[in-house]
This record gives sequence, C-alpha cells and structure tokens, in this order.
Amino acid sequence: MVGKSRVLYEKDGHVARVTLDRPAVLNAMDRRMHEELAAIWDDFEHDDDLWVAVLTGAGDRAFSVGQDLKELVERTENGSATPATFGSRGLPGWPRLTERFDLAKPIVARVNGYALGGGFELALACDIVVAVDHAEFGLPEARLGLIPGAGGVFRLSRQLPPRIALGHLMTGRRLSAARALRFGLINDVVSADEVDSCVQGWVDDLLRCAPLAVRAIKQAALASTDIPLPQAFATRYPWEERRMLSEDAKEGPLSFVQKRDPVWRGR
Repeated sequence: MVGKSRVLYEKDGHVARVTLDRPAVLNAMDRRMHEELAAIWDDFEHDDDLWVAVLTGAGDRAFSVGQDLKELVERTENGSATPATFGSRGLPGWPRLTERFDLAKPIVARVNGYALGGGFELALACDIVVAVDHAEFGLPEARLGLIPGAGGVFRLSRQLPPRIALGHLMTGRRLSAARALRFGLINDVVSADEVDSCVQGWVDDLLRCAPLAVRAIKQAALASTDIPLPQAFATRYPWEERRMLSEDAKEGPLSFVQKRDPVWRGR
C-alpha cells in the first residue's frame, strides 16, 4: 500500500503489538486504517505463534478518538458516503475487531489518553483494559447525529449498569478513568510512568497460562453470558474441545507434579 502505514504491527515472541499510528489526528480511524487493521487481525488470529495482542495508540494524547470525521465530511460532500448503521459489513476493514465475535485470543488495551467514539468501542471489544489516570472514555455520537454503531450501544449497556450506560450513551458524557474503574469497565488505572509495566504484567500473566485454556475460557465466558446456567454447561465450545484433547492439558498437571514450569505448545 502506497504511503505511510496507519498501523504499526510488531511480533514480539508470542505477543502481537498493534499501534494505531496517526498521532497528529489523535489516532482517528480512516478507511485505510480499517483496511490495515483487518489484515493485522487476520494475521494475528491465524498465526499459531501469537497468543496475546496489545492494542494501543501512538503518542500520549489519545488511544483513538474514533472515526475520522474530516474524511466522512469529504465523502459526504462528494457523494461517496452511504448511510451507516450498526456494523461494518460492506465497508473497508470488515469484519472489524468489534465484530470478530469468534476471536478467542486475548487482547489487552493500553489506553493512553482519549478513547472516544470508535476508539472507546475498540477498548470495549478488548478483554483487559489498562488506562493512564488522565484517560477519558466517551461515545459522543448522539451529539453528532450519529450512533455508536461499532458495538458501543450493545457493549456499554452490557458492561455498565443500565441507567449509567444509557446516561452516557444518550448524552455523550465522558467517563474519567477513575469512574470507569469504579464501575468495573476497565481493569487498572495507573500513572503514565507505570502504564507499560502494568500492561506487561497482564501480558506476562496471560503467557504463564496455557493458550488453549485461555481461549476456551474466553469463548465460553462470552458465549454463555445470556443463556441459562444448565444450557451453558451443556453447550459445546470449539476451543474447549481443542483444549480438552490437547498436549497442554496433560503438560499442566505433569509440570505441577514434577515441580517445574510448564512448557506450553498451544496445541
């Protein structure tokens, strides 16, 4: 693709590091960034050597402020924009992270500033969220005549108490990092000096666990949220089928008995 990449993608052992790289515009996401992200998430999902991803934004001002509204206005004025609603089918980058419902590998969000609109929706789609103490979260779409169509309406109303969620969804009010932590929306709030070590701590803990067990737990937890408990027990989860018959399922107990660290193979 011609020109500077919108996203940095690095592989560090079993860890994929994904950085939204448009700091001059607070990591706003244009169509090209979505295309690049789609290719990255495809690669992450299918690379057996990658067990964990860390998603962040370049610079210290923003994780991402969401959709590039300047691009949207330009496309509207030249007649190339189409009415948008929930989801990204038919748009560049589909399926986006917010719609990769079967992606079982864990993703850690490192939120280093504003996480607004689609940026907040990206964080909501991650599994563990670490934020700097000055971070702010918000879905301002209603103030712009839009909706949080990348899952914000659905995920926020599931991850916050109903009245709190509706209040923020309908008004576009922001949440401070401290308020987000208070409601269990994120995992940790730390100073800017501590954010990298905190993120790395979560990554190290994830890597200490058997990768297939982590994926089985994530898939079962998310898939069973809205079904009765007896049905949750009776449901077959693909990643649990793989974990149950894996070498790692034998390696874990064996390493414990032999008093050594396990050697996970991810198969």
